[in-house]
Amino acid sequence: MAADAPGPIGPGGLRRLYGPEAEADPAGLYEKLRAEYGEVAPVLLHGDHRAWLILGHGANITAMRTPSLFSRDSRLWTAFRTGELPMDSPLLPVIAWQPICVFADGDEHRRLRGAVLDGLNRFDRRGIRRHVRRFTTDLVQVVGPTGRAELITQFAERLPMLVMTKLLGMPDEYGPRLVDAARDLMKGTETAIASNEYVVAGLRRTIALKREAPGDDLTSRLLAHPAGLTEDEVMEHLRVVLLAANETTVNLIADSLKMVLTDPRFRAHLSGGQMTLGEALDQVLWDSPPMSLVAGRWATADTELGGQRIRAGDLLLLGLAAGNVDPVVRPDLAAPLYGNRSHLSFGAGPHECPGQDIGRHVAEAGIDILLTLLPDVRLAVPEEELTWSAAWISRHLTALPVEFTPRDIEPDPVSVAEAERAAAVAAQAAAEAERAVDTERAGRIGAASAGAGSAGPAGPVTPTVPAQRRSWWDVLIGVFRR
Repeated sequence: MAADAPGPIGPGGLRRLYGPEAEADPAGLYEKLRAEYGEVAPVLLHGDHRAWLILGHGANITAMRTPSLFSRDSRLWTAFRTGELPMDSPLLPVIAWQPICVFADGDEHRRLRGAVLDGLNRFDRRGIRRHVRRFTTDLVQVVGPTGRAELITQFAERLPMLVMTKLLGMPDEYGPRLVDAARDLMKGTETAIASNEYVVAGLRRTIALKREAPGDDLTSRLLAHPAGLTEDEVMEHLRVVLLAANETTVNLIADSLKMVLTDPRFRAHLSGGQMTLGEALDQVLWDSPPMSLVAGRWATADTELGGQRIRAGDLLLLGLAAGNVDPVVRPDLAAPLYGNRSHLSFGAGPHECPGQDIGRHVAEAGIDILLTLLPDVRLAVPEEELTWSAAWISRHLTALPVEFTPRDIEPDPVSVAEAERAAAVAAQAAAEAERAVDTERAGRIGAASAGAGSAGPAGPVTPTVPAQRRSWWDVLIGVFRR
């Protein structure tokens, strides 16, 4: 361990949820805390700020379903009120209050969440699957002839964002760069601020476009919703939907693919037709929730939870991964849970994930189509060589290298149509630009003819035609062949 790396134990003998040891084995840490404290454990976050980690399944449900005692308004946190949290704290991107439904309760929460929920619920599975099929085919077409792929960076981290750009009504050309910007933003790199600015700029441009020409997309629905969202409210909610849906669905796809390729129960059942892919996803959501924990809830008054005295202003962390393996609800972790959806992965109560059905469908359809296109796909390395990275709120599979019989994948008809449409738009723009140049040249020649006789003949005017916009397919292929 580096000399400046924090140890596992901090002030007051409390365990840290951050640092090398905590991130190396978060599941092991949860079990140590459960053995020592029971359903709710005191822990330390970055900067050694105290919080409560809820480990019990029942205690998590209580906190999620009792907003009168456990609010989503982070401004209640004592560390905020006393000025203890520095402005450069790594906790701020996750817990800093924003005027969105995620941090609201009561009537304001119902107004904002109602608009988001109404907009998301109008998407049908057939339309979503059409987008998933298109982008899955595009992504697999790039790697198909090679016989090898890395399914995290070349599939799981790309498919959800590409689909979400269509659901939000964003221009096609935003897709590839938004994939990179979103990953950069969530990883908190040095360029995270610039990536966030790119995301925000793209959303504001989309809002402006949809004000002029509404469509059948989430942006248009939020703008027209009777809740009367301001443009800033629309932008902020589009941003949180885009990023939250992407992050959780990326992890769900990655973990599901890993289990399908490595767990003999899943592989045998899937190939034998005894278990649907949807049932496999249910098992994954129990064993590997897309987010390990959620920060958080803030106590509105002194109360008790899981045998612990909680003070007003205390921060509580929803332990989704820990609650999902609570011995009270899962005495035998090896027992299958096909079709059981009482896991905590999407939350519960008034703040239950509004886009969970879309996320599940993107993951399920994407994996299904991938396995159809590459029926003999298999892990290219021993399972024990797979590695993970973890932070305090989530755990990520680093890479999933696979191999398969090389094959050419036919392009999806929707992608072909989109590329042809883009080429037609570019050709029309070029023709209009050339006509404009011809008109300008004719005007200049006419003006020269009417001028002084001593003036020489006008020289040739070379039209400058704007470079044609690259088609969606060119952009997509370029991303992977750089």
